[in-house]
Amino acid sequence: MLSLRALAKTCILRPLGGGRSDVDQIDAAITACGHYGTTVFEAGVYNITRKMKWDLVHSRIDLYGTLDFHFDFEYWMDPAHTYRAIFIQSQASWFVLTGHDFTLDAHGAGALAGNGQRWWSWYGNGTRLDGDGRPVALTLSHAARAVVRGLRVDAPPFWCHAVADSRDVRYERMRCNATNADETYFGQNIVWNTDGIDTFRSDNITLVDWDVTTGDDCLAIKGNSTNISARNITCRGGTGIALGSLGQYYDLPDYVENVVLEDITNQQVQPLMEHGVYFKSWSGTRIGFPPTGGGAGRGKVSGVVARNVRLHGVSTPVQLYQTNLGHPGDAPSRLQFANLSFERWSGTAQDTTIVDLECSAAAPCDGVAFAAMDVVPADGAPPAFRCVNVARVSGLPVGSGECSC
Repeated sequence: MLSLRALAKTCILRPLGGGRSDVDQIDAAITACGHYGTTVFEAGVYNITRKMKWDLVHSRIDLYGTLDFHFDFEYWMDPAHTYRAIFIQSQASWFVLTGHDFTLDAHGAGALAGNGQRWWSWYGNGTRLDGDGRPVALTLSHAARAVVRGLRVDAPPFWCHAVADSRDVRYERMRCNATNADETYFGQNIVWNTDGIDTFRSDNITLVDWDVTTGDDCLAIKGNSTNISARNITCRGGTGIALGSLGQYYDLPDYVENVVLEDITNQQVQPLMEHGVYFKSWSGTRIGFPPTGGGAGRGKVSGVVARNVRLHGVSTPVQLYQTNLGHPGDAPSRLQFANLSFERWSGTAQDTTIVDLECSAAAPCDGVAFAAMDVVPADGAPPAFRCVNVARVSGLPVGSGECSC
């Protein structure tokens, strides 16, 4: 709750227009009202030409306009022009919020425009590397007791959102849209890495009422994320909801605990809709170093619940693999997945394999439970289930072969 002191200090912004940069006036307003104050962005388009970091303490931002991040590929790809607020894979951010006890409310009208189409077409169907400098649209770093509400992110060059080294953060009524409009690449996925949000080293993160159109992870729960709640999430295209990748850093264990995903809808509107929920870790052999190499990290994922999930034409509804970017000769991963629960799933899959769990021989999965799984192959074929190195599994149909109880 904002203090009475906050109500006495208000800064009101209007776009300058005429191609002029709005960053100086925004910085001045945040300096004046970012602590114990309110900053109001009136409707219109604000020209953002350089990186921004807002330090917010007991404050409120009302965003009715659009923060339009000017396209300049070479400028933004220069590491000096972004922040490295996310440790994992040295990801870049051009807009960072930090501090405590603050609210950013876009009221369903405010937005961030990433001009991502020009980024996507720049790469086309070429290789993209993690940590190459493409910026996250909005990052919360070292934030506590924060709310982000009613915000739309259009055409992000990279992830829509990230929350890192933060706690007690709530996101409500969020929209992220990464839809290719370049007819040169129709029928192909050129919007890789446009995740809805990635969580990292954060606790008590709540995601409510999200609608994400992407070519990659709808949500990605990464290392040392605990007490994560995601409810009423719609994923349109991409690879589904991910737990991972994990185990990339051999000297930094990854622990993920108490994740609840509920009321999830996954449907294909992009060239792929790969999973409902999937889990991935690196192998047990370290080859190279992050951001693009690594592996052999340890840790554990435990206490994950995915319930009330509706699928429309996904490839493999539930998948787990521990060979991310691995090789046939790699040692098995020592990161374990345990106590995973899947309840009340319905819909259709493109493949016949509904559940594909390929766990590590060095750290077998333990305590995997299914209940009311009503997902069927769209072509009417009998569903198949695959379990490798799973110590205990329950709730799948009798006669499920490798996954029998």
